[in-house]
Amino acid sequence: MIKKYFDHPLRNLNSFHVEERADCIIEFDHAEELDQIFAEGQEPENWYVLGGGNNILFTQRYAGTLIHPAGRNITVLSEDAEQLTVEVEAAVEWDDFVAWCVERELWGAENLSLIPGNVGASPVQNIGAYGAEAKDVISRVHYYDVTQRKHCSLTNEECHFAYRDSIFKRELRGRAIITSVEFTLSKSPKPNLGYGDLARETEERGGATLGNIRDAVCAIRRHKLPDTAVLGNAGSFFKNPIVDKDVAEAMMAKYENMPLYPAADPEKRKLAAGWLIDKAGMKGYRTGNVGVHDRQALVLVNHGGATGGEVMALAHQVQERVAEMFGVKIEAEVNVL
Repeated sequence: MIKKYFDHPLRNLNSFHVEERADCIIEFDHAEELDQIFAEGQEPENWYVLGGGNNILFTQRYAGTLIHPAGRNITVLSEDAEQLTVEVEAAVEWDDFVAWCVERELWGAENLSLIPGNVGASPVQNIGAYGAEAKDVISRVHYYDVTQRKHCSLTNEECHFAYRDSIFKRELRGRAIITSVEFTLSKSPKPNLGYGDLARETEERGGATLGNIRDAVCAIRRHKLPDTAVLGNAGSFFKNPIVDKDVAEAMMAKYENMPLYPAADPEKRKLAAGWLIDKAGMKGYRTGNVGVHDRQALVLVNHGGATGGEVMALAHQVQERVAEMFGVKIEAEVNVL
């Protein structure tokens, strides 16, 4: 069913809880309904896909139409002794899907537990945490191409996944509406415990079972990250910067305890943006209604009543401090409208 809402408040539709409004919101249940929404001569102007609102910051009234997927079905497509492939509609909560996998002893998504947002957003920025990324389990993405007015799909390879990146942020930006995602999960144990404190937290819970790994990830995230119901935020506001290998080595010579991670390009290295922000003296910093979280410097928070403009002003201040101290540019991960 298609539903339309006009002059709609957005406070409860974005995890920063900023007070803005949208000219129009169109909600749809089934992928086929997009044919009607984008029929020739009737297509909405200035449209944007709004899923769970967990990776978005509204800085002004949205003068256009927000397309809001509502389908929440999970369908098993194929299964054998080694693996299972499932199609998940865009509006399913990501963590509900991870819980679904863990309950059925399916491996691959457990390290991505408790990441906020909907399944439809997972391929766009290739969500990741604790040494795992969505691309590790995505097999195919189904979407509606607004330009061609047809339903399409891409294999994992065709999505051109990279660190917090995909074809949906590049060539298909502004023309693709993801309707469902196919995931292939393993039935054989494949624990991935090489990141941070995950191995220790998992061992304290009795070893590397799916349930223990999920519980460990959730515990770590709850300790470090604020609950959006208490403090408005969008999770990690900044990407971890990737720099040339020689730049990273020079920084390591100066800061021996600086976290450093490999990048896809062997001539590059990934830095920890949270560490950079902390060392720049911004962790726990507050100005007016906004601040940098006191336990995770990657997170900017709304202490109540903040506007999107106030959040962005703080983001720019953080970026300037990091650039001034380290000569490194950190980029926003959040979509700013």
